[in-house]
Amino acid sequence: MRKLINVFFVAAALLFSANVANAQQKIGHLNSEEVFANLADAKTAQTTLENLAKVKQAEIGKMQTEYQTKYEAAIAKNKTLSEANKETVTKELQVMGEELQGMEKRIKDAQTKAQQEIATKQGELYTPINQKFETAVKAVAKEKGLAYVFDTAAQQGANNLLYSDGGDDITAAVKTKLGISASAAPAKK
Repeated sequence: MRKLINVFFVAAALLFSANVANAQQKIGHLNSEEVFANLADAKTAQTTLENLAKVKQAEIGKMQTEYQTKYEAAIAKNKTLSEANKETVTKELQVMGEELQGMEKRIKDAQTKAQQEIATKQGELYTPINQKFETAVKAVAKEKGLAYVFDTAAQQGANNLLYSDGGDDITAAVKTKLGISASAAPAKK
């Protein structure tokens, strides 16, 4: 019986010490928006994407201007409709209507293609940047002995840290690991 009680106390002590050890895992947090706002690669990628978007918007703008011109020409042609030229003008208006429908479809297709090209380019540009960021976060977390790192930046309408009372803010260490100067201004919200 005494052995059973001793085994029970030893098991309880081990269980208690395991829970205490788990409860003392270190938690860190960082602001990824601040890191990316100061990361030269991310700034370059953002500029590239903005330039691509401007080029695509200009192309689509030209198409929309051409469409508007033809649409106004069709309206003007419709105003010339009379009993004398009804048959001829009606045929011309049908041709113009078909042409306008074709242009509408080309504009929508161009918009869809532009969005796809921008999304593809974004993936190409940001995949290595994200990998570099993740590597730096993992390295800093291991150096500081952190079990968890939360991102305090509100991305895509959600914040993955609901409560924080302390913890280690490793934003500066990750920025240093990525070669960003410590004096770089924080991201504006």
